[in-house]
Amino acid sequence: MPLPRKFTPYLASVLTSPRVWGWRRAAFEFRRKLSARPHQVHYFHQVDDPYSHLAAQTLRRLCELYDVSLVPHLVGPPADSAAPERERLEAFARKDAADVAPHLGLAMPRQRARPDAQLIALAKQIVAAALEGEAFLDVIVAVGVALWSSDGSAMQELASKFGTIDPDAAVSALKQGDREREKRGHYFSAMFYYAGEWYWGVDRLGYLEQRLTQLGACRSEVDAGPIVNRGEHGEHGERAVDTESCQRITLEVFFSARSPYSYIVLEPVMDLARRLPIDVVVRPVLPMVMRGLAVPRSKKFYILTDAKREADRLGVPFGHVCDPLGRPVERLYSLVPFARSRGRDKELLLAFTRAAWAEGVDTGSDAGIKTVVERAGLHFDEARAHLDQDNGWRSEVETNRADLLDLGLWGVPCFRIRGDGEESDFVSWGQDRLWLVEAAIRERLQ
Repeated sequence: MPLPRKFTPYLASVLTSPRVWGWRRAAFEFRRKLSARPHQVHYFHQVDDPYSHLAAQTLRRLCELYDVSLVPHLVGPPADSAAPERERLEAFARKDAADVAPHLGLAMPRQRARPDAQLIALAKQIVAAALEGEAFLDVIVAVGVALWSSDGSAMQELASKFGTIDPDAAVSALKQGDREREKRGHYFSAMFYYAGEWYWGVDRLGYLEQRLTQLGACRSEVDAGPIVNRGEHGEHGERAVDTESCQRITLEVFFSARSPYSYIVLEPVMDLARRLPIDVVVRPVLPMVMRGLAVPRSKKFYILTDAKREADRLGVPFGHVCDPLGRPVERLYSLVPFARSRGRDKELLLAFTRAAWAEGVDTGSDAGIKTVVERAGLHFDEARAHLDQDNGWRSEVETNRADLLDLGLWGVPCFRIRGDGEESDFVSWGQDRLWLVEAAIRERLQ
């Protein structure tokens, strides 16, 4: 085993260790109390980011429920290294924010096109002028409503009511926000930062609330519940379905063995297939790095720690990691056609990713891949004949990659509910959108 891979499981275990994170949190809290500082939450807002508009709608409630000092920053979009498919990312974000908003009690107009550049520029001038003012919580939401409704008249009224700063000053404020975000170790917008940890938008706000609650920062002893419910227990969650009389639905899952989020969601997907009349088709793709898309260090670190939080929430083991990048992934994918012929491809992928992301197994070694195959309920003596063979798997993953791009996406895991001719395909991205996928499935089963 190469030296870096040998030590990767131990390093990852330290970085994701609850005990280590507990020590970090205690150290931050000790320093906060020592300096008599308030609970200071930094929020990073990008005016033309739809996820930022959703997050902005939660800020007032956050300040009402918790004894926090909110420090807002105006930022620009992520660097190219963190957003390698920028146009696809922006288009999907507009669709996704509009999809989830009604389920979360938030508002987001369905906007296919990017807002007008002049309207965006004016929005930045208004928000930058209000950053340190008492009206900021009202301004940031009102500006978002006007921007995403393409309402130039409303934006001009906001500029007259709350004021603006000149364009150069707005650019300066934005650059300052970008520097602050980078200094603290992130790259994206709609981000909350509190005492060494990052929380992305409305999807991770609950983790920040949990932390503030544990610190005794609630303004009331009454349990008001989460500011937004992430949708796992929405209106569709527990509705019974007559699985025998319903027409079966095909759910495609675009999956990478090097994606921790793909691993985390695979078992819940398989559980969904046991509860609903769906046929799950897993479509492997090569990891982003193996497709020539770079991943910056700050993004890798955030993904690792965020995946740990999500895995813990779902009760999925995670953290003792042996990175399967390169040959391990290729060896696995060479076995997928064989496993599929035995009806065990999903079991093979789950066994591999659990070994790589939770158990620190060198899945590229003969011993490691043998363990994976046997855990999937397959015979290694039969699988050996297919291992490392050019059996069509490369053309399959390339077809999957091309289809993924045709859907306007590139990352994983992604989901597609295949339409039946009368209904169009439903597409979503991210393991934290499985609840939305389930809601869409249940609507089609009615």
